[in-house]
Amino acid sequence: MPDTAAFAGTNIVIALNAVLAAIDADEPKVLCVRRPGGLLSLPYGPFDPVQHRTLEIGLRDWVTRQTHVPLGYVEQLYTFGDKGRETPAAAFADAPSDLRLVSVGYLALASEPAVIEEREAQWRSFYDFFPWEDWRSGEPIVLRERIIHDLDAWIETASSKRDRLERERRRDLAFGLSQTGWEEERALERYELMYEAALVEEAWRDRKGAPNIEASGKRRQAQSVGAPMASDHRRILATAISRLRGKLKYRPIIFELMPDKFTLLGLQRAVEAIVGFDLHKQNFRRSVEAGGLVVKTRETAQQASGRPAALFRAGEVALPDGGPRGLTIPRLRRSPGARSPGAGFSAD
Repeated sequence: MPDTAAFAGTNIVIALNAVLAAIDADEPKVLCVRRPGGLLSLPYGPFDPVQHRTLEIGLRDWVTRQTHVPLGYVEQLYTFGDKGRETPAAAFADAPSDLRLVSVGYLALASEPAVIEEREAQWRSFYDFFPWEDWRSGEPIVLRERIIHDLDAWIETASSKRDRLERERRRDLAFGLSQTGWEEERALERYELMYEAALVEEAWRDRKGAPNIEASGKRRQAQSVGAPMASDHRRILATAISRLRGKLKYRPIIFELMPDKFTLLGLQRAVEAIVGFDLHKQNFRRSVEAGGLVVKTRETAQQASGRPAALFRAGEVALPDGGPRGLTIPRLRRSPGARSPGAGFSAD
């Protein structure tokens, strides 16, 4: 039996957070709620062991209450329990000062963004919060002109050569400067490194003490690098993006984000929206058709120009019980001299 005396006087609250994702006009969207003070957050609320038989039931209850959007596909993401993550308070205005907030995060997927009826709820693009993750129009400007430069400056502040080399190693691995290149699944690592280097607003907000003039200028710069979120909700969202990107390769989870029937171009655009870079069209189509992930129907969809496009549906191997079958992600290599997620930041 655990020593219950060890927990005496400890205020522990279990909160339930939802990352509800959908594709809207080729943009990956997440459902957000605007809180008092203006900050956006993920839908969340406390787990009530009296009212909620399971954690998932509690999650669905809170999301419906706050957004009027019912959840479909849901999977548990991660448990966030670091001390201090509730500063500023992630949940409740009347929370005790010694509150320890443990959040159970969930990833939920929808085939389309539901109509929002709640005034404080809204759909926002992943890349409003993580603009450096979107390579679909080439290298993100904020990455080239701000983030790498500021990380270099942070590395130079290391207290020892060993610490500097470790910071360089982490920067190179996270941001694709090593031989492995840009790896889309490292979205969480990139955000956490930027938090440690104080390149995002949350890092400054969570610090104690009044900043000096130099720090105030750096904080203003951090405020322009993606939209901040309440508490550590941007970290939770980064965790969900990393999970979703990685899972595409070994589970046909992309079809949870698609309508029942779709064009191959629509499927490709959905995958590109999630991973954040362009795919090789022919190789992508060849892989999904040859792998049995899609089945051609007899129906077509009229395009804005040209001939009607064939409509497809998910194949049996892409169904939930179809086994561990994911997508091949064939990157589109840009012209020589152009940077891409696989090319790092070497000089042109």
